[in-house]
Amino acid sequence: MFVVSALLMWIFATAWIEPAMAALVVMVLMLWTGVLNWNDITSNKPAWNTFVWFATLVALADGLARVGFIAWLGGEGGRLLHGYNPQVSAVVLLVSFFLLHYLFASTTAHTTALLPAMLTIAASIPGINMPVFCLMMCTSLGIMGIITPYGTGPSPIYYGSGYLPVKDYWRQGTIFGAIFLCLLMLIGYPWMVMMF
Repeated sequence: MFVVSALLMWIFATAWIEPAMAALVVMVLMLWTGVLNWNDITSNKPAWNTFVWFATLVALADGLARVGFIAWLGGEGGRLLHGYNPQVSAVVLLVSFFLLHYLFASTTAHTTALLPAMLTIAASIPGINMPVFCLMMCTSLGIMGIITPYGTGPSPIYYGSGYLPVKDYWRQGTIFGAIFLCLLMLIGYPWMVMMF
């Protein structure tokens, strides 16, 4: 019953109650009625592990945006790449965008913080095919979740469960990330250029 009420609030009541508040209300009701006790909550180590990873790294991403790092990056990047071959500039921006994901806790935070800056830089470089560049940037987001133990929502859960040891996670993330970027540039780019 509590789970159904939470789902209903998340689906139909978002105009009146934030999704996080709906979850908190349902959790408090479950504690109050005895469905859960406090030990059930505090003993769930993987959930707390996930919470700590996301709380700190989302705060870091927000902090980078608030202190003006993103605006600075956009301005400096545009000046730095101005005058280079547009294809070389696009590759540099794509690889930078991909590697900067290591600083962010989620794909959403990464996209919100960096995609506007990268698009601003690309738009200031004459000769870059913007529709293709946008497709390349957005397509690269798909693999970023596997490169770190904190890259997307499921990543900390995999890491926290012990299913993938941290050393293997980083190593395999690097390998598959490099393979993906190479395939995106060698196969995806020419295909996208044919589309636009």
